[in-house]
Amino acid sequence: MIPEILAGLSAVLDWQVLAFLVAGVCMGAVFGSLPGLTATMGVAILTPLTFWVSAEQGLAMLLGIYCGAIPAGGIPAILINVPGTPASIATSWDGYALTRKGQAGLALGINALASAAGQLTSIVFLAFLAFPIASFALQFGPAEYFGLALLGISLMAGVSGKHVLKGMLAGMLGLALALVGLDPMTAYPRYTFGMSEFLDGISFVPVMIGLFGLGEVLVQISERHTASGVQAATIGRILPKAAEYKSMIGSTFGGATVGTMVGAIPAAGGDIGSVIAWEQARRAAPDKAEFGKGSLRGLAASCSGCNAAIGGAMTTMLTLGIPGDAVSAVLIGALLIHGIQPGPLLFANNQSFVFSIVFLLIFASVLIMAIGILCAKPLAKILKVPAPWLWGGIVLFGTVGAYALNHAVVDLWAMYAAGVAGFLFRKARIPLGPLVLGLILGPMMESNLRRALILSRGDWTSMLTRPILLVFLTATLLALLWPLIRRAFGSSASNHRPSLDA
Repeated sequence: MIPEILAGLSAVLDWQVLAFLVAGVCMGAVFGSLPGLTATMGVAILTPLTFWVSAEQGLAMLLGIYCGAIPAGGIPAILINVPGTPASIATSWDGYALTRKGQAGLALGINALASAAGQLTSIVFLAFLAFPIASFALQFGPAEYFGLALLGISLMAGVSGKHVLKGMLAGMLGLALALVGLDPMTAYPRYTFGMSEFLDGISFVPVMIGLFGLGEVLVQISERHTASGVQAATIGRILPKAAEYKSMIGSTFGGATVGTMVGAIPAAGGDIGSVIAWEQARRAAPDKAEFGKGSLRGLAASCSGCNAAIGGAMTTMLTLGIPGDAVSAVLIGALLIHGIQPGPLLFANNQSFVFSIVFLLIFASVLIMAIGILCAKPLAKILKVPAPWLWGGIVLFGTVGAYALNHAVVDLWAMYAAGVAGFLFRKARIPLGPLVLGLILGPMMESNLRRALILSRGDWTSMLTRPILLVFLTATLLALLWPLIRRAFGSSASNHRPSLDA
C-alpha cells in the first residue's frame, strides 16, 4: 500500500500536473461565481481540452474546476443573494443575512473554511471508507430514492421559518411546477398548453436565478436601498474568533457527514445535501431562531454540506462506476477517454492512480480555501459598486447564464417570471426555500415512486419491507412530528418543575 501511495503522490507533485490543477481551480472559481455557469458546464466545456495531455494532467484540471466551482458559488450567494451554483442555495439563507449586517468578510471567510472542511472530510471518507459507502449506495432502488426525496420534502416546514403555512403553499407550487413537461413514465405531455418549449419541463437554474437574483434586484429597486444594505467600511474581519470556531465545529463536521452520505447516493448531489445539512444543524442548534437570519452555524453547515458531496460523488463514481452527480458523470467520460475504467477493478489494478486522485482533491481543496481567504477583501469590494451598476450586472449575467444553459428562449422567460414571483413572494413574506425544494425534489419523488410501484406490481405494502426505506420514512415522520413532541415534553417538564416559592 505504501509504494502505491508514494507513487500516486509522486505523479501529482509533477510541476505540469500542479500547473493544470491551479488553472482548473481558477477557472472553476470563475464558473462558480457567475450565476448560471455551473460546475457541470465548466467540466463539460473544458473536457475536450484534456484529450491531448496525460490522464493526471487532464484530471487535475477537471477536478480543480469541480473543487473550485462549488465553494465559489457561495460568493455571489453571500454578497448579492444570487447563488452561483444550485448547491449554494442554502448558503444564501444565512450568508446574505450576514452581509446585510455588515459581516460580509466573515461570511466569505466561513464559506472558504467550511467548504474546505467539507471537501477534506469527504476525501477522508473516499480514502478510507470508499467501498462501504459505495456498497450502501448500491442498495438504493426506486423505493429508497422516493424515501430520500420524501425526507427532503418534509424539510419544507423547517426552512419556512415562522411562516410555515406560507412555506408549505410555496412548496406545493414548486411541486406543481415540477410536473410540467413529459410524463417520466409514459412521455405524455403535461401542463405544456400545447407549447413544445415546455416539453423538457421548467429548468431549475433559470428559476433559481430569477427567484434569488432578479427578485432581489426588484426588491432593492422598489425600496431604493443600496445593493447590499451595508457600507464598504463595515465589511469587517475575515476569520472567525476562537469562540465562533468552537460553536461551528459541530455544525461544520455534521454537515460534512450528511453531505458525504447524500453525495454518495447517485443523482442526489450537493444541492440536496446542503439543504438537509442546514436543516439538521438547525434542529440540533440551541439558537434555532437565528437560522436564516445570519447564523454562523447555519452558514457553516450549508457550505460544508454542499462541498462534502464532492467526495461522496467521487466515491460512488470510482468504486462502482456510477455517477453520484452530473459533474461525476462527465468525469466518467473523461476517464474512459484516457483508457481508465472506473469500478472495483480500478482499486485492484491501479491503486496509485486512485491515490493520485485523492491527493489532487486534497491540494485543490487547500488551494481554493487559500484563494477564498486571500481574496475575501477584494471580492467584498463589490459592495462599493453603485447600486444601479450592480443591478444591471446581476440582470446581465443572469440572462447570459440562463440562456447559456440550454440555448432556449423559454429559459429566459422562466427566469423573468421567477424574478417577478420572487419579488412578490418577498413582499408577501413567503419563503422561497420550500418552492426550491419542491422544484428540485418533485421529479425525483414522483418518478421513483411510480417505478417502485411498477416493480411491486402496485403492492405498496411490499415497499415497507425495505429497511432503508423504513429508515427514511421514520426520519420523515419524526421530522414532521418533532415540534409536537418537543412541545409535549416541554410542557410536561414545566408541569413537573418544582416551584421556586416552595
